[in-house]
Amino acid sequence: MPEKGKEDVMRKYVFRRLLQLIPILLIITFLSFAMMRLAGSDPVLQKLGNTGMAAPQEVIDAARAELGLDRPFFVQYLLWLKGLLHGDLGISYVSGREIFPLFVSRLPATLLLAGLSLALTVIISVPLGIAAAVRQGSLTDFLIRSAGFLGNSMPNFFVGLLLMYFFAVRLGWFPVIGREVSLYNAVLPAVTLAAAMSARYVRQVRAAVLDELSKPYVEGARARGVPFPVILTGSVLRSCLPSLVTLLALSAGSLLGGTAVVEAVFRWDGVGKLAADAVFMRDYPVILAYVMWTAMLYVCINLAADLACRRLDPRLRTGGRKS
Repeated sequence: MPEKGKEDVMRKYVFRRLLQLIPILLIITFLSFAMMRLAGSDPVLQKLGNTGMAAPQEVIDAARAELGLDRPFFVQYLLWLKGLLHGDLGISYVSGREIFPLFVSRLPATLLLAGLSLALTVIISVPLGIAAAVRQGSLTDFLIRSAGFLGNSMPNFFVGLLLMYFFAVRLGWFPVIGREVSLYNAVLPAVTLAAAMSARYVRQVRAAVLDELSKPYVEGARARGVPFPVILTGSVLRSCLPSLVTLLALSAGSLLGGTAVVEAVFRWDGVGKLAADAVFMRDYPVILAYVMWTAMLYVCINLAADLACRRLDPRLRTGGRKS
């Protein structure tokens, strides 16, 4: 297919995928908004209760009118959706601050933590997964798979507490709680996240490489005398790359959207800790903003992974099927 034709196909594919995302995001926004409104707690009474002062009914009604809570549900949803499309995530019930600048101020810490964790996950899991697949059934394979099962069985907060005890309290190599966002302070929480992610990803890499090694072309290349390292790096890993990119994209989405527990354990001042504090304080606008942030992340990262896979796999670009 000519290059111009390939670009037209890619543009049409991107346009079609973007159109498909619109109803998905609308459904997510509606369900998220509905669940927050059905949570059973009156935001006005909660906000006034935090001050420790009793308020007359007139003040309560005025506060509800100011927040728009006296309007019908669908009117509230449409007004909130309009603000969301303009970058207005609302006002925090607890702090009274605008949520969008608050999110932006916490975002660099979460991006640093997620990026470092993702890099550690790739560095750890890809070589170990390949080694386990190449040496299937050996002691190396058994040890790697056992470490993966052990990593999957331990929750993030437990791993974080162990690392904090040994490397911060006992050895003093790292601070117990990082007072500022820096690469040094991010090491322990990043290793905590990478431990669980690597335990899952190494098994997925192993399975993908094993599946590719069982293909007939590998046996044919070996029969022709092609060195195994050349087959592994030149053919097997290239064929596995689209699958590995998809799995890595899912890992990136879970890292960016699911760091709340680890950030709370290490008091890392990111978006996840902001969401955890909001759940504790029942700050529903912040919780709703966090849900939308997570949903948008997954949608955008999955779209980017699909586009990357189409670039890496010619069969997808030409409309063919993967065998």
